[in-house]
Amino acid sequence: MKIKFCGAATSVTGSCHLVSGDGFNVLLDCGQFQGSKASEALNFEEFPFNPADIDFLLLSHAHIDHCGRIPLLVKRGFSGKIYCTDATADLARVMLMDSGYIHEKETEWKNRKAERAGKQLSSPLYTVKDVENALKYLAPVMYDQLTEPNDKVRFVFNEAGHILGSAITELWAEEDGRTTKLVYSGDLGVANRPILRNPKIIKKADYVVMESTYGNRRHGSLDMGVDRLMDIVLSTARKGGTVVIPSFAVGRTQELIFEFNRYYEKNEGARRELDDIMFYVDSPMATTATEVFRRNAQVFDDETKNYILKGDNPLDFKNLRFTRTSDESRALNDREEPKVILSASGMCEAGRIRHHLKHHLWNPKSSIVFVGYQAEGTLGRALLDGLKNVTLFGEEICVNADIYNLEGFSGHADRDGLMDWISGFHTEPEMIFLVHGELDQKRALAAGIKQELGHETTAVECVSEFDLNRGAAITGHDIRRSFAEQEQLSSVREKLASIHGAIESILYNTSLVFGANLPPERVIEIGDAVRVLEKDTLRLGSAVSLENTGTAE
Repeated sequence: MKIKFCGAATSVTGSCHLVSGDGFNVLLDCGQFQGSKASEALNFEEFPFNPADIDFLLLSHAHIDHCGRIPLLVKRGFSGKIYCTDATADLARVMLMDSGYIHEKETEWKNRKAERAGKQLSSPLYTVKDVENALKYLAPVMYDQLTEPNDKVRFVFNEAGHILGSAITELWAEEDGRTTKLVYSGDLGVANRPILRNPKIIKKADYVVMESTYGNRRHGSLDMGVDRLMDIVLSTARKGGTVVIPSFAVGRTQELIFEFNRYYEKNEGARRELDDIMFYVDSPMATTATEVFRRNAQVFDDETKNYILKGDNPLDFKNLRFTRTSDESRALNDREEPKVILSASGMCEAGRIRHHLKHHLWNPKSSIVFVGYQAEGTLGRALLDGLKNVTLFGEEICVNADIYNLEGFSGHADRDGLMDWISGFHTEPEMIFLVHGELDQKRALAAGIKQELGHETTAVECVSEFDLNRGAAITGHDIRRSFAEQEQLSSVREKLASIHGAIESILYNTSLVFGANLPPERVIEIGDAVRVLEKDTLRLGSAVSLENTGTAE
């Protein structure tokens, strides 16, 4: 049996892993790459396998970095079943339809600019019609249900506690008279959190594929996070400002609604102030996803079920409003009363959140609160790292608002949670493969597992394939190492920025400095020469940016 890591091998997005053997080819997730432009360009690359050869797909959950390339997979030849839990099927419909719409609209916008510039037009990654076709292959199954797609493979989905419907997959494969068990963690949630049940502890596996998003970091407690968030909300409201929360539409938004509801009910002392603060969920997808949550109460944890049995709606409270239309969204920024705006995307890369940031980042009275993971190359990460100026919709915005990072709300298990989960195996796996994490997080977690538990662990660092029967890597080459080490790359980036500044200065000042003394054709020649230099510099910059992509021509 072989396993090929085709995504989330060098980052936290694009999850996609191929398990193959004599008579079976099984895909674990098929996610979209997110973050920098270089990362997102990977979505248009060919799959490192033939989609038509895949027998079926096991989908761990509905986040786009795990399901976002499924319509493309179908478009390129896949025709097998897509197995997932009932709740994941419901959410995947919402997420993928929204994704298809965004791809269409963004391509239309880019093509209008390209057409005006006389440039070549492009096609979207996939369309809404492609999504509709892909959704036909969804095959929902229940948690804890043994499913046998063929005579070679069987599997069971277990609660992962990450988002509604998220699953840990136990997979058994028959080959040469031997049964091999592989466990795929998907994204693991945090134990003892509201709404969802705890991640299930698995006791036995021959091989484990495990996420490592927070492999070397610890979250604060949720209670402290809630108290801190409400302190920020109240203090910002007292200043007359707005709290803007970039929030993932599925999972984090619903948890925040739950916590706001619970805080509102339990804190009578703060209720008078809270009565004057409106809470807006400004995301059509988050609104629809919240409705999906309400329809899937059968998988809630006991605390949330008890709320419902007492007649309380845990996903609603007095001052909560949902906005759907663009007009409603724009109107929020015209209102001066204290308010909280939850909007997608969670990493600030697209969607309505960028409009809200444009209107509030400059305001020292306002606060921006991050409550989820911010990948490298995203605006969210840049703001957390101290970015002082940002360009949004062609306008330069100075960052004056207070920026907060509340990791206690993360939907991913932290280092302790990951160690607790992997410690649950009663027999030592032959190998643990760490994926879905930045390199430093994977390496740190691998070292911790080896030191504390003695388990053999591989931090997957590139698109690679392993023969599990031989216990060796077949292929695996990280093109980034062909260019430079990280310190060198940082130095090159600084030099590139300096060169670009010089180029801009030359282009701007050429006519001012020399224009009066040089004939027009000479000024044009100088400008053309500088533009050639700029083109070569940009090409060098593109080569350097491959450290984000792992591929090169």
